[in-house]
Amino acid sequence: MTRLTWRPLAVGDAKASADLLNAIEAVDRIGENYTEEDTLQELVDPYADLERASLAAFDGDVMVGYMKVRHRPTADVVHRVFLDGGVHPAYRGRGVGGALVDAGVEASKVVHALHHPTLDLVVDVHKAEHIAGVADLVRSRGFAPVRYYQRLEHPLGDAIPAAPLPDGLRVEPWTEEHDEDFRFVRNEAFQDYWGAAPMPADLWRNKITNQTFQPRLSFLARDGAPVGVLVTLWWEADTAETGIRDAHFMVVGTVRDHRKRGVASALIGHALRAAADHGYHRASVSVDSANASGAAAIFEKAGFTPTTRHVRWALPV
Repeated sequence: MTRLTWRPLAVGDAKASADLLNAIEAVDRIGENYTEEDTLQELVDPYADLERASLAAFDGDVMVGYMKVRHRPTADVVHRVFLDGGVHPAYRGRGVGGALVDAGVEASKVVHALHHPTLDLVVDVHKAEHIAGVADLVRSRGFAPVRYYQRLEHPLGDAIPAAPLPDGLRVEPWTEEHDEDFRFVRNEAFQDYWGAAPMPADLWRNKITNQTFQPRLSFLARDGAPVGVLVTLWWEADTAETGIRDAHFMVVGTVRDHRKRGVASALIGHALRAAADHGYHRASVSVDSANASGAAAIFEKAGFTPTTRHVRWALPV
């Protein structure tokens, strides 16, 4: 470790970050490939304080490890910061991961003190369950598993039927004019989702309507007022690596007083048919296994089957 150079991440590290993440994917096989544009989008996240809350390890010009903390724009009672990171497979077992986790926890305290100092602080780490060494590393730092997220997939083809709509419900595609309706429904629908927080407009633009956003596969359900939303993203790098066009349903939600009325099922069916019509090979979604709204059952009923599982690890500080 003595020959490595350590410094905060910078916007100019987009290519080095993509190269590192793709080297990690080649071994860990979590289904995440990156272009330089993808990693740049993460580096310009408005709630990632790179100067105070990031760290990267370099061997010459090659990035071999990194960590980045994202704080919450709003929080109530508990401020959950998100600690992300990774280590190049060729540099694992040398203490790089431990140093990055330790630095991430300390950086979390710094941004917490700046933004939500009166609240309790919890540091979250989200990683695929099968990655070797992750569980031992985070447990050694006091993290414990608090939630499990299941990736579900649905093959697409001509057999996808048209989706019937409940009486009075209308489904419309995304338009720039109605973008705020999409964000509004997402925030309303996710109020009672564990760990969720409202997305302000700048975070919505960074995480949702960026270069991966698929407006033709993103829909709003109206029953007079907007009541449900489904937003689809697609990663070019994944298709380049696998040959599979995957329509990832990044946001699916129904406002609370319209649940159990078939809104989510209608949106899912509509999006599956649209994705098949536009040449996608597969649809996917990540679902909180303990979601109180029964999201997993809705997707399984629509024909999705489970694949990779992720663990949310948490450390109260």
